[in-house]
Amino acid sequence: MRSKFLLLLILLTGWTAAIGQAPTPGVDWQESDAPLAPAFSDTGLVPIAMPANAALQYGVDPNTLTITRDGVVRYVMVASSTTGVRNVMYEGIRCASSEVKTYARQNAAGQWAPVSEPQWRPLQGGNAVTAHAMALARQGVCSGRTVGADSAGALVKKLRYWKPDPR
Repeated sequence: MRSKFLLLLILLTGWTAAIGQAPTPGVDWQESDAPLAPAFSDTGLVPIAMPANAALQYGVDPNTLTITRDGVVRYVMVASSTTGVRNVMYEGIRCASSEVKTYARQNAAGQWAPVSEPQWRPLQGGNAVTAHAMALARQGVCSGRTVGADSAGALVKKLRYWKPDPR
């Protein structure tokens, strides 16, 4: 009995030492170069469910949604007010770190204006600036810390047919 206990203790000690030396996931991760913001269409947007008190309606152009080798899901998001004013953003979500980055915004002339120094921002935290991206992630773009599907087409399908959890 005592020898089994000692063997178990030795195994656990070795296992915890090995865990402590394991590399931290994502430490060596590097984002691939983001392409220029794609052309998009206001017609056929996939709506993103937002809280009832949200001032804007959000939709993703399904033809702009891509999944890159580095695990970033990029898309064009259109935010529209009830008066017809809209904001258009080219963004990316990284499910592995629960972050979002805005690469470009459309200006008043309808041209893309790249963000000078785009930064990854946390999806969580109740930030109104990232609430739409968090909703997009929850509605199928992310499944925990991984991308929610293996193709852009499958992600679009998940977004189109997403239903809120009845709980």
